[in-house]
Amino acid sequence: MNELALRLHDNAQDLADLERAVGLLESPTLTAKMANLIGGPLEFAVRKLPNAVSSRIQGVTEAALYKAAQTALWTMDDKQPGKPASPRLHKLAAAASGALGGAGGLPALAIELPLSTTIIMRAVADVARSEGFDLNEMATRQACLEVFALGGNSGQDDASETGYYLARGFTTEVMRHLSAELAGTAISGSHGVLLGLGPKEAGKWLARIVEKIAARFGVVVSEKFVAQAVPVIGAVAGATLNTMFTAYYQDMARGHFIIKRLESKYGFDTVKLAYGGITGRLRL
Repeated sequence: MNELALRLHDNAQDLADLERAVGLLESPTLTAKMANLIGGPLEFAVRKLPNAVSSRIQGVTEAALYKAAQTALWTMDDKQPGKPASPRLHKLAAAASGALGGAGGLPALAIELPLSTTIIMRAVADVARSEGFDLNEMATRQACLEVFALGGNSGQDDASETGYYLARGFTTEVMRHLSAELAGTAISGSHGVLLGLGPKEAGKWLARIVEKIAARFGVVVSEKFVAQAVPVIGAVAGATLNTMFTAYYQDMARGHFIIKRLESKYGFDTVKLAYGGITGRLRL
């Protein structure tokens, strides 16, 4: 065990924080929670959606995520890093937007999703700030967007990996390709940190990473669309599902930014190995 690993294991608070993060990030997926709410699986119903509907949902999802990133991440007040988050406030706002959306189908989704996604994005940024991260930094904004690609463990992950680190690897790969395109204007670290982007490059960065992450976020949005179409659920589920969505991504954000905070102190490899020691499923 190297010196950094020893320091981590000797720090009771940091080790407890890591265990909390693992518990949050390895929790049941949002898909499983929605299926439990409606009393049945969602995957089959999603596969039966007409291609035109699936494409429309994906388009709405990408537009909503892009708008949320612009209006939430670029406008959040970052004057008080470390300020405690307000999870209840965001859940109440999400419930209100969900009640408006209800069971109104695609037209309602196109109106409600940008609002609810912005609320969730602000909730994620609120958590990031409470963990001491600077929302003005591109690396923090990237980490906020990464949360929307997190789905907990699916039960189908490789035995040597976890859903969390698979998603981290996915976004890192996206950033490697994008940093190559922006060569000369961006510096990419080994784990996807971008520095020195001008407004034009930042816009291109945002559009590209949103496109990739929306492909994953769109899966659970499709499942939410199907769940709200269940007759016995209907409009009542709009508020319930939005509250569930917000709570889920708040938990993912809390776990994610605890991990990021510990990585800044002990290093990526040390924390990843310790994470694997807790789950028993991960190796470097």
